[in-house]
Amino acid sequence: MDSRTVATAHTVQDDAPTAGTLKPNALGVLGILFFVLSAQAPLTGIAGALPISVGAGNGPGAPAAYVAAGLITLLFSVGFVAMGRHVVNAGAFYTYIGKGLGRHVGTGSAGVALFAYCAVQAAMYGLYGATVSGLLNHYTGHDVPWWVCVLVTMAIVQILGASGIEMGAKVLAVFVLAEFSILSAFALVTLFKGGGPEGLGFTQSFSPGAALKGAPGVALMFAVASMIGFEATAIYGEEAREPRKTVPRATYLAVAVVTGFFAFTSWMLVSAYGASKAQEAAGKALTTDSTTFVFAPIADQFGAWVNDVLPILLATSLFAGILAFHNSANRYLFSLSRDGLLPRKLSSINRRHCPSVAGAVQTAIAVLLVVPFAIAGKDPVLTLFSWFSGVAVLGIMLLYFLTSVSVTVFFRRERLDTRPWNTLIAPALGAIGIAGAIWLILANFTTLIGGESSTAAWLVASVPAVMLVGLVAARLTRKDAAA
Repeated sequence: MDSRTVATAHTVQDDAPTAGTLKPNALGVLGILFFVLSAQAPLTGIAGALPISVGAGNGPGAPAAYVAAGLITLLFSVGFVAMGRHVVNAGAFYTYIGKGLGRHVGTGSAGVALFAYCAVQAAMYGLYGATVSGLLNHYTGHDVPWWVCVLVTMAIVQILGASGIEMGAKVLAVFVLAEFSILSAFALVTLFKGGGPEGLGFTQSFSPGAALKGAPGVALMFAVASMIGFEATAIYGEEAREPRKTVPRATYLAVAVVTGFFAFTSWMLVSAYGASKAQEAAGKALTTDSTTFVFAPIADQFGAWVNDVLPILLATSLFAGILAFHNSANRYLFSLSRDGLLPRKLSSINRRHCPSVAGAVQTAIAVLLVVPFAIAGKDPVLTLFSWFSGVAVLGIMLLYFLTSVSVTVFFRRERLDTRPWNTLIAPALGAIGIAGAIWLILANFTTLIGGESSTAAWLVASVPAVMLVGLVAARLTRKDAAA
C-alpha cells in the first residue's frame, strides 16, 4: 500500500502485498460526506420508509425512532472511529473485523458486506426502474419496461465509477443538495409557521409515551435502516486527505446530519397533518401510493409544481444511492483481491486510480441480481426492492455488531488506545443496541420485506449462509497458501 494512504505512528499495516493503490488525497470531509448522504438516499428514505413507520409503527412517535437509531449509531461510531485511526483500508468492515476476531471471521464478514452492498444496490435499482418508467410514461406517453431503464443506468453508473472518485463526488453533490434543499425548506417553513393544525406537537412525537406507542419496533427498524451507508467514511479512507483526521470528522458529521435531518423532517411532516391525524393519513397512503403522505403536504406548502419535481428528485435520489453503493462494493472487491482472497486482476486500477475491473464485476453482479426478476415478470417494487432491502439491512446490522465486538477485542490485545470510553464502553453499548435492533429486524422481517413468512425465512437464512461460505473460503485459501 502506498505510504501516503496509511496512518503513520502506531498504525497497523495490512500484511498482504498490494497490486495497486487508490488515488490518495482525492477526498475531503465534504466529499466523503456526499458519498455517505447519497447512500442514505434522503428523499427515498423519507418518502419510502416514513409512511410505514407512521402508519404501521408508532404513529406520531416515529420521529423519536430516528433519534434512538442515531444514538445507537453514534455509540457504534466511537469505536469505529477509534479503529479507523489505526487501520486504513478500503475493505473497512472486513479489515476491522479481521483485526479483532481473526482472518477467518473477517473474510466471512467480507462476503456478507459484498452481499449486503450489492443487495441494497439491486433493491434501489428495482424502485428506480419503476420510478423512471413511470416518469417516462407520464412525460412521453411511451411505456418503457422498468428493466430497460435499469440496464441503461447500469452502464452510466459503470462509466461514472471508472471516471474517478472526484467525478462521482461532484455528481452526487448536485443530487444530494437538491433533495436536502426541498425537504429542508419544507421543514423549516413548517417550523417557522408554528406547525400544522395542531401546532408543532413536540411532546406527541418525542415523549417516551409517544415513542413507545403502537408498534415502536417497526419504526425503529426503518429508522435503523435509514442510517445504513454512513460506514462509507472508512471505505474511502485510502482516498481521503489526512485520513486520521478526515475520516473521524466525516463519520461524526454524517451521523449528526443524518439523524438530525430524518428526525426533524419526519417531525415536521407529522406536524403538517396533526399528531392525532398523521397515522390515519399514512395508513390511507399505504393503500394507494405511499409517497403521497410526504409529497402532499409539501405540495400544499409550495404549490402543485412540487408534484412534478419530487418524483424526479426521487429518481435522482435513487441514482445517487446506486452510484454510492457501486463505489463501496467495488472497493471491497478491490481490497479482497489485493489481500489475495480474490483473483489478482480485481485489484487492477485504471489511470484515474479507480478499481475499474472490480467495478465491472460489481456491475455484472448487479445484472445477475436484477435480470431474473425481469425475466420472471416480478413487480420490481414489491419483490426486488422489498426483498433485497430487508436482506441488506440484516446483513449490514450483523457487520455493525461484529465490528463493535472486534473493536473491544482488538484494543484489549493491542493496547494502541487505552481510552475506556472509546475502546470499551461505547463499543459495548453500541453492540447491545445493535443486537436489540437485529432482534427487532428479525421479529418484524416479514413486515420489512412486505412478503410472506416463507420468503422471509429464506431471505434471513441467506445472510448466515453467505457468512459460512466466506468462512470456508478463508480456510481453503489459507490451506492453499500454506501448500
